[in-house]
Amino acid sequence: MRIYEIAKPKESKNYLQNLDVDKVGINILSQKMDYFYIAIKDIKAAALNILKQDALSVGADVAAPSGVIACKKEFYDCLLFGTKRQLLRLATKELAQPFGLKELGKRLREILYKKNFPIKIMGVINANDDSFYEGSRFKGKDAIKKIEQMIEDGANIIDVGALSSRPGSKPIPQEEELIRVQEILEAIKKEKLYKKALFSIDSYAPLVVQAALDRGFRIINDITGAKDDRLLKLAKEYKAKICIMHMQGTPETMQINPQYKDVVSEVDEFFQKRIQKAQNFGLKKEDIILDVGIGFGKTLEHNLALLRSHAHFMHFGCELLIGASRKSLINAITPAPVQERLPGTLAIHLKAIERGASIVRCHDVKEHAQAIKIWQEL
Repeated sequence: MRIYEIAKPKESKNYLQNLDVDKVGINILSQKMDYFYIAIKDIKAAALNILKQDALSVGADVAAPSGVIACKKEFYDCLLFGTKRQLLRLATKELAQPFGLKELGKRLREILYKKNFPIKIMGVINANDDSFYEGSRFKGKDAIKKIEQMIEDGANIIDVGALSSRPGSKPIPQEEELIRVQEILEAIKKEKLYKKALFSIDSYAPLVVQAALDRGFRIINDITGAKDDRLLKLAKEYKAKICIMHMQGTPETMQINPQYKDVVSEVDEFFQKRIQKAQNFGLKKEDIILDVGIGFGKTLEHNLALLRSHAHFMHFGCELLIGASRKSLINAITPAPVQERLPGTLAIHLKAIERGASIVRCHDVKEHAQAIKIWQEL
């Protein structure tokens, strides 16, 4: 007999299938294998007392502050944890409870039934001279050669932009932005490269976005998070997807003392409002990609909090994009110039994939393709 401990399989159903467990057993056992930790903030004291008893009745548990039973305060924070099977039973119980627990039951179901998407690599092409990483700057024929190389290296999406969004950068007229990117757009259309990969336009200027969509682009990467209604109208008209990114402030001001009471809940609320706005324009959730905006109006602590809680945003049912390639948070953790931040980039992106990201926006496609393939095998 051999006995040894293994890491919890990420895909528990696949693991059970490999053991030749019958289908009924797989459905039952996989729910017992998946364990969840769910932070709940600002829950009414009365609701928390009910929740704790209901959780215990299904075999789950709640970590709560002392004084809850006596309701010394009106609101509390707590941590709910249990298996998927236990929490599904708990969610059903809460649907019949007062004090806001019905809404909690609905949210639990969203979390537990979150959708997984295939992983895609998005390569970055910048048609401007002031992007923060020199290795992403390409123009004309050089840009097309780089795009073809990225596709060969494993890129599923190519993100083309001509306006720097680095901290402190200033906007430019959309006519100038279009001039910068025009030659690349025309070449992509002429060579029909859009048949080899998806193309994304990294812009919030309607003139530039429409020019790209006219030339085969199918994703709008909007760092302003669908602020401009015209971009949503274009997405609907061209049957394109839109990436809604969160940013506090503008690129020019975003890193001047950014502050949040709770960055995860505030980004969540932002997404909720912008998804509803997009849906009002006729877009569906499968047309929407969400990006928490690492480095866009966030301190190191804010960025880390969003990365640690990245799986939380899966409850919207939209694809999640992660874009931390060579960014300054790596330097804040372990000092390194931008040219030496690939290892840190890979560490962040692999952890984000583990926590629900399905689109990885990066400068180093070949290295990411290899790292992701190894990660998937493990």
